Amino acid sequence: MTPPMRSPWSLSLVLLAVATLATGCAASRREAYIQDKAAQYVYRKPIAEVWPQVRMLLKEKDLPLREAPGAFEISTDWHMVGAPSTLGTNYVRYLVRGKQPSPAMCKVEIFKQNRVESGPGPVDSRSGQRQNLGTDTTNLVRDMEMEWELMQRIDPDAAKALRAEAESTIK
Repeated sequence: MTPPMRSPWSLSLVLLAVATLATGCAASRREAYIQDKAAQYVYRKPIAEVWPQVRMLLKEKDLPLREAPGAFEISTDWHMVGAPSTLGTNYVRYLVRGKQPSPAMCKVEIFKQNRVESGPGPVDSRSGQRQNLGTDTTNLVRDMEMEWELMQRIDPDAAKALRAEAESTIK
């Protein structure tokens, strides 16, 4: 029996698929690297200079803000992400904290809290009315993607250098 002949096109397609997959993996590793570094970034500016940019970023995303007086802390109200569903309705809110390790330096941490609600809540025994939806899951995580977006806005030169570092480090 003779082995089947493969056309040069099939080999080319296989090589193209492997190259595309490798490029995609490297790109996602670079983005993870960039976001991780952005989450650790310390701005060489006082917090009073950075904080207006933080507010602006959140307002541009149409997030209603509640700011703690006398502190560098903002929280947003819950807002629905996507359409309501019988499988679960997704909500998100943010908590942003500014820290100032020295008068000329600051750090901004952005936390994202997700909540999924599904199904009707229990019936109130006194009124007989169904209560609000029950919360199924909730979690709070650092939003490194938004921290990277903030870094690009506040310190574009450092963001450009970080992108170049990621490009040269991760192939």
